[in-house]
Amino acid sequence: MNYTLHQLHVFLKITQNESITKAAEELHLTQPAVSIQLKNFQNQFDIPLTEVIGRKIYITDFGKEIAIAAQNIINEVQAINYKMQSFQGKLSGKLKISIVSTGKYIMPYFLSDFLKKNPDVELVLDVTNKVKVIESLEKNEVDFSLVSILPQNSNMTSTALMENKLFLVSNSDIVYPATIYEKAILETLPIIYREKGSGTRHVMEQFIEINQLKVRNKLELTGNEAVKQAVIAGLGCSVMPLIGIKNELKSGILKIIPVKGFPIQSTWNLIWQKNKQFSPVAKAYLNYIEQNKSQIITDKFDW
Repeated sequence: MNYTLHQLHVFLKITQNESITKAAEELHLTQPAVSIQLKNFQNQFDIPLTEVIGRKIYITDFGKEIAIAAQNIINEVQAINYKMQSFQGKLSGKLKISIVSTGKYIMPYFLSDFLKKNPDVELVLDVTNKVKVIESLEKNEVDFSLVSILPQNSNMTSTALMENKLFLVSNSDIVYPATIYEKAILETLPIIYREKGSGTRHVMEQFIEINQLKVRNKLELTGNEAVKQAVIAGLGCSVMPLIGIKNELKSGILKIIPVKGFPIQSTWNLIWQKNKQFSPVAKAYLNYIEQNKSQIITDKFDW
């Protein structure tokens, strides 16, 4: 067999996407070029790697085994490159982080200077829901995760980054007198909820339960941006993190309804597995966070 690293990489992309077209897009190659590489790679095996049913490509069980081997080979090649760079005094390698959707408003600020100082570090940042964030950490697919609610898992270690303040907000069409409302105002408003499993929803529901409020669930949406747009459109009010509505508050599109007991607070935490064997990059990043998080908060979030 004389398959190349390029063929392994192409085949791996095909298995990840289950699509030659999508693989071609990610590899910045033409579809025919990817098809040729797949054919040349397949010719080196007597057992099919893929099969086409209708217009969809499927990976055979044998193909899936080859894909795992291909990933291991590519990882080892990358490790060799990283070791060479480390001998040259450069910090290099992958830093893999998964974050909940609202975390996209803060995580870039805790990464920017680190990446500027270490240009050979490759960042893999996955923005997803809380369930998948924790799952990726438990499967050891990432180095760190960012959450606003700590998981009930004794195998996790964490470091607090900053406070997460949540307010009751509406669009600018609704006029409220200049007063601080009782908590019961939530019972009179159409409230838009985040999806189940969301950290924002958890904090909001905890507040509602503690105060024994009967709140009407007007609408349930996935993601902070979807909720924000629904509030702007006048579909209801919602409890939202301040960090995600800063610009809308400044422009007057959204406004805070002052309510006793608000803001509700949680804490943004960077978490990792307790016995995690850190790569040099992950270890360097954690040291960077511990040394610089206070200054980052002062410089970037003083507003």
